[in-house]
Amino acid sequence: MDERDEVTGATRFLVVGEALIDLVSQPDASDSSFATTWQAQTAGGPLNTAVALARLGREVDFAGPLGGDAFARQMTDHLMANGVGLDRTPDGDGPTAVAVVSLDEGGRASYHFHSRDTATFDLRADRMPSLGPYEWLHVASLALVVQPGAEELHRWVLAQSPQKISVDLNVRTIVEPNPGAYARAIEPWMALMAERRGVVKGSDEDMDFLAEGLGLSGHHAYAEELVRRGVGCVVTTLGPDGARALTAAGVEEVPGRAVPVVDTVAAGDTFMAGFLDWSTTWPEDLAGALRRGVVAASLVVGRRGAQPPTAAEMAAVLD
Repeated sequence: MDERDEVTGATRFLVVGEALIDLVSQPDASDSSFATTWQAQTAGGPLNTAVALARLGREVDFAGPLGGDAFARQMTDHLMANGVGLDRTPDGDGPTAVAVVSLDEGGRASYHFHSRDTATFDLRADRMPSLGPYEWLHVASLALVVQPGAEELHRWVLAQSPQKISVDLNVRTIVEPNPGAYARAIEPWMALMAERRGVVKGSDEDMDFLAEGLGLSGHHAYAEELVRRGVGCVVTTLGPDGARALTAAGVEEVPGRAVPVVDTVAAGDTFMAGFLDWSTTWPEDLAGALRRGVVAASLVVGRRGAQPPTAAEMAAVLD
C-alpha cells in the first residue's frame, strides 16, 4: 500500500495509546442506595482522537493494546464502525482499564482510573507494529507515563522514523499528583519531541501543572521552554478562550466559540483531531489548524460523551 498523498505527503495517521471504558453515572428513577445506573462508554484519549480523525475523513489506524474481555469487544466494534483500521492493533494481556467519570454542575469531567494489570497498558516494544514512511505518528495521554508500558512505548518510538510526530500530554494528576514527578516522567518524551521537532499539545491547566514541576511561571513559560529546546510547535488549548500555538517563528492564536456545554468529555482529544486534520499543511496554515481544532472541540462538548463531529458537521460551521 502506498500511504503517500502527493498533496499533503501524510494522509495516514497511526494513533498509539490507551483504549478504555468510561463509567458515567446515568441517574434513573429506579436508582437506590443498593444499585445505581451507569453507562459504559468507549473511551481513552488516543482512541477518541483516532475515531475523530476517521470521522473527519482521514485514514487512521489505532495501535493501542486491546484485551479479550467484553469491554474490548465493545471498543473493537466502535473503532470498526467508525472506519478506524485495526490491522496493526497489538494484543494485550489482562482486562480492560476502567475510568470512573464524575461531572460537576458545568459538565466538567474528572476521572479515577482502575488500570493496574490491564491489557490497556500492556505496551511492549516487540508487539508494536511497523510504521510506514509517510505516516504521521500520534502518541497520547496516560500511555506516556504509566509504567512499565510507557518505557516500552518510548523505546519503540525511538526506533521509528515517522514523517511527522505529535504528542498530546493530557495530564491526569490522579495518576501522579506531584508536578515535579510528572514533569520527570514525561521528560524522555519532551527530549524526543525536541529531537524530532514534533508537535506537543496540552491544555493550559496541563502546562501550568508541568511548569510548576520545572519551577517555571505558567503555561506560557512552559511552551517557551519547549520551543527553546527544539520542539517544532507547542499547542495550548485555552478552554472557552480558544487555542494558541507557539513556534520558533512566533505565536498564532484563535478565539473560542461560545456554545452550550453538555460535558467536556473528549474535548481535548477532539481538538487534537481537528488540528491534525489540517496540520498536514503546517507550517503554512497553523491558524487554520487551530481554528479547526477549536470548532471540533466546540461541537463535541455540546454532546454527551465522546461523540466527535463528522467532516460534514465541521464544514457546516466553518462555511
